[in-house]
Parts: sequence; C-alpha cells; structure tokens
Amino acid sequence: MRWLTACALLYTLTHHIGFGLAGLGTVGRTRWADWIDILTPYTVLLTAAAALHTARAGRRAWTLYLLGAVTYVEGHGIHLAANSVGNDAPGDVAHLWDEVTGHYLWYAGTALVAAALTAALAHRPAPPAYLTLLPALGIAFTWTSNSLEGGTAVMGLIIAIAFTAWGLRTRHHLGRVLIPAFAPAIVMLTGYGIWHQGFPQPTELGWV
Repeated sequence: MRWLTACALLYTLTHHIGFGLAGLGTVGRTRWADWIDILTPYTVLLTAAAALHTARAGRRAWTLYLLGAVTYVEGHGIHLAANSVGNDAPGDVAHLWDEVTGHYLWYAGTALVAAALTAALAHRPAPPAYLTLLPALGIAFTWTSNSLEGGTAVMGLIIAIAFTAWGLRTRHHLGRVLIPAFAPAIVMLTGYGIWHQGFPQPTELGWV
C-alpha cells in the first residue's frame, strides 16, 4: 500500500512540474523545469513496479504494466523534447509532437499502468478511507488538469468513466479508491465541457 500511495503522490506532483517549477527560470535556451521533468518516468514507473512486485502481481498485470510503461516513456519523452524545442522555437511540427502525439501516448500509457495496478490490487482488502482519500483526489485533479491542458479531454473522460465503473464493481475491496480518483474527473471534465461548449486549454483562457 505504501508503494501505491507513493506512486499516486508522485504522479500528482511530477505531472505538474512544467507549471509548478516554471518560476525556476531558464538555463541557456532551456528551462530548469524541463531538466527536472526528466525524472518523472523514473518516479512514477518505479514506484508502480514496486507496488506490483509487493503485491506479487500476475502475468496479466505485468504485461499491462510493460506495455503501459513503454507507451508512457515514449509519450513523455516526445512531449518533453518537443515542448522544450517549442518553447525556444515554436512551430507546427513541435506542436504536433508535443500537444498531440506526445500527450496522447503519455496519458494512454498512464492509463495502462493504472490498469495494471488495478488488475493486481483491486480485490485486495481496502484500508481505511482516510488513508486513501487524499492521494485519490490528487489523481482526480491531475487527470483532469492533464486532460484539459494536454488536449486529450475526450479520451480522458472516457478513461475516467471506465475506471469509475471498475471501482464500482470492486467497491467492497481496494478497488473502491478508483471512485474518488476518477469520478470527480468525470464531473470536472463534463462541467468544463458544458461551460465552455468544448474543451479549450486553460492556457488559452488565460487561466495559467
């Protein structure tokens, strides 16, 4: 449970590095935040792997994890490189690899890793809710903000619905943490989409 909690908290923190550490400024023609963001896959994926190892996950969960990890690393790497280049020399090609290809691969990989963890842990006994609520809400906020700012809101909404349904099916076990982790994302993404009649990025609205 400790590794799962660590993974959730690190996911919440590292997936906001670009915004949270923007104030560190630049080093040469790059940003300090981009250099620190190199650590993101290590923190998220290694803690996820530790959670699977501790849970003695089966072959199906490890297969999902490996597929997700490769997709996550590829997507994050594409995003990080293209975003850094785009900050220095904006262009259509950098935008394509950063905002479209990179984000879709990165967040699809995130969902696959989450599916691996769920497959391995959903039917385990659930700890008291007060131990899981804060990390779960962090996931909900991060999944929402990433889906909106990453331009993947429709995919994010579909995945949030799927994980919420999975949580409802396993609500008498550890899988119930999926409900506070993804149901709020459904509400926030749906409300945002109705309010704006679409899913403009928060930066386009001047929010960030």
